[in-house]
Amino acid sequence: MVRGKIQMKRIENATSRQVTFSKRRNGLLKKARELSILCDAEVALIIFSQKGRLYEFSSSNSMQKTIERNREFSVEVESTNTEVEHHVQNLKSETAIMKKKIELLEGSKRKLLGQDLGSYSVDELCEIDNQLKRSLTNIRKTKEMLFVAQIEQLEASEKSLLQKNARLLEKCVLKPQPPQAEHGECITYTQSSQSSEVETELFIGLPEMH
Repeated sequence: MVRGKIQMKRIENATSRQVTFSKRRNGLLKKARELSILCDAEVALIIFSQKGRLYEFSSSNSMQKTIERNREFSVEVESTNTEVEHHVQNLKSETAIMKKKIELLEGSKRKLLGQDLGSYSVDELCEIDNQLKRSLTNIRKTKEMLFVAQIEQLEASEKSLLQKNARLLEKCVLKPQPPQAEHGECITYTQSSQSSEVETELFIGLPEMH
């Protein structure tokens, strides 16, 4: 036999309502007990009948203990929610401030680029002109400083290279050169011994024609 779907509304018949209450109450208490045993969970269940009669179940054997635990948890959750809300408000404030700063920067950028100037007065345009002149002056000063620094760096490099070149040149001059004989030069070799001296002349060049 197929059970029909029960409509979720108040049962008008008092007897049927009492019977349904008893069955559902016992089933709910049974499920709470099974949940606490099977899952090792702390479960508390409180039921008041239509006539005000109390039915309760607590897996910890102390309903008050479970209620206190629930109250402490609720306080912690409320405190956490308050901190989160405060943090969110701070983020919203910072976002609004950053948005205003971005709008100001974008406006300044448009002014410097010469865009949307139709709504500005003559005094405001003069102030923009002066600001551009000051910016151009600062840019030129910075560029000149960079040029001077680059020139000094190049001069230092040139000086270092000249010093290295001078040292290499000194080494080449001080290095001893082997003797070279000129064309037609006579070199005399002397051989000494304990008994006698012999002089030998060596002629380098073309023989004389007679």
